[in-house]
Amino acid sequence: MFRRTWRRTAIVAAGLLTLGLAACSGDAAEAEDLDGNRAGAMAEYGLGDQFKATEPLSFSIMYNNHPSYPLKNEWLFWSELTKRTNVKLEPVAVPLSDYEQKRSLLVGAGDAPMIIPKTYHPQENAFVSSGAILPVSDYLDLMPNLKDKIERWNLRPELDTLRQSDGKFYLLPGIHEKPWAEYSVALRADVLEQLGLPVPKTWDDLYTVLKAMKAKYPASYPYSDRWSKPTPGGALLRIVGEAYGTKGGWTYQHASWDKAAQKFVYTGASEPYKQMIEYLHKLVAEGLMDPESFTQTDDQARQKLANGRSFAITSNAQSLVNDYRPDLAKTQPGARLVKIPLPVGPAGEINPASRLENGVMISSKARESKNFVAMMQFVDWLYYSDAGQEFAKWGVEGTTFSKDAAGKRTLTPDVDMVGLNPKGGKHLQKDFGFGNGVFAYGGKLDLVQSFFSAEEMQFQDVMNARTPIEVEPPFPFTDEEREQATLWETPLKDHVTQNTLKFILGQRPLSEWDAYVGELKGKNLDKYLDLVNKSHERFEKENG
Repeated sequence: MFRRTWRRTAIVAAGLLTLGLAACSGDAAEAEDLDGNRAGAMAEYGLGDQFKATEPLSFSIMYNNHPSYPLKNEWLFWSELTKRTNVKLEPVAVPLSDYEQKRSLLVGAGDAPMIIPKTYHPQENAFVSSGAILPVSDYLDLMPNLKDKIERWNLRPELDTLRQSDGKFYLLPGIHEKPWAEYSVALRADVLEQLGLPVPKTWDDLYTVLKAMKAKYPASYPYSDRWSKPTPGGALLRIVGEAYGTKGGWTYQHASWDKAAQKFVYTGASEPYKQMIEYLHKLVAEGLMDPESFTQTDDQARQKLANGRSFAITSNAQSLVNDYRPDLAKTQPGARLVKIPLPVGPAGEINPASRLENGVMISSKARESKNFVAMMQFVDWLYYSDAGQEFAKWGVEGTTFSKDAAGKRTLTPDVDMVGLNPKGGKHLQKDFGFGNGVFAYGGKLDLVQSFFSAEEMQFQDVMNARTPIEVEPPFPFTDEEREQATLWETPLKDHVTQNTLKFILGQRPLSEWDAYVGELKGKNLDKYLDLVNKSHERFEKENG
């Protein structure tokens, strides 16, 4: 049976100004009787301490099985983790392609593992009202490393966006000291030079470049993209949307804050979203973007790039080094591919990256375990301590990496990662299990950037010089509001997704935009926005 505290926590403005840590982090944990849940826990576990359970423990964890480094039971990660913490993790492996669906089924049925990583806000919202997941903000006093980073890095505005109507949050987020921009456009630099064109700085510049490529190679689609399954245009709509001041693809959310109007508007019906669609429609209509970009597999997109049928693709640092360049080296040895700084759009020279990343849900069943306190200490060490984060990312000093007197980390000569040691016979992720997206994300800037090449550091320097985007205010729903909103959100999002593609691909004329917005209104857009804005106003009134 799920344990759930239904009492609404009163949060005053003074408490929130101290990050709400008094109101919604440790108070509940102190008030609750945890004496029966401390088996295996350290009596004195504090900031910077190495966590080690006082008896052998095991915790189940949902494991997102990535095809680039499939799960291996013999990984050093598992054995070394147990050696350091006295904890054995029991992974429930789920293929990457089925992760979200399988997670929903397991959580909804009450059969989820205790630890549930790789959850992107607001995905946790669907599980709050049932009591299936724990209000983790109640237990931050058990997590000194997370609590310390929240305070020192002033993450209150970001954490406020995770809060539910009870003032609590139900997702332990991956946290960054500084924003980290990751995705942009990768272009064939050799083709740019052949055409005598500079690296494009804006999306309009990119349009000019693609037109020149099309004129030189009329049989090509200069831009053919990947990452469209399961979200059509997932990465592309994200990065173009960011430049236009909206949310698309992977980062689509129904509501967007209109600072000038001081209220939320519906994203898929907004003017910035329309402008994003108009830009992409122009690329497709003029043969500059492959219409299959929104439906093809990653392998198909990579093959087109490798075969010279395209010259641009969305990329991050890892894909550039691990996928595209090796592909091109086999087919076009003279090709040079570079990831350019995110092109600037109407939103201006911004860094759209957040300091929050995907995070960890904790099953409510865990609260009943005699080892609950030990589990929260373990999660705190692995995901939030400096030592745990370094371990998850780099592995074992002396085996997979070395560190000099200044603290600079270097892979051992026989270990490769993102092309840093291309002659290394072993791979940090594939052969050892480190640098694994289930465990390794976030942290201090030097750790996040520790795998970056000089080339990637140049990209980061450009992005970090730009103005960070402002954190949008929260609008937490009550349980009843969430239930109603969920009924509206699915048909609204389906209609936005379908018509976004139709507009971009020319299957529906842009002259029908107003009719499309009217169709969204027929699917309760106005009622949804009214719910959002009332929730936001209530939160502001109650929390200052």
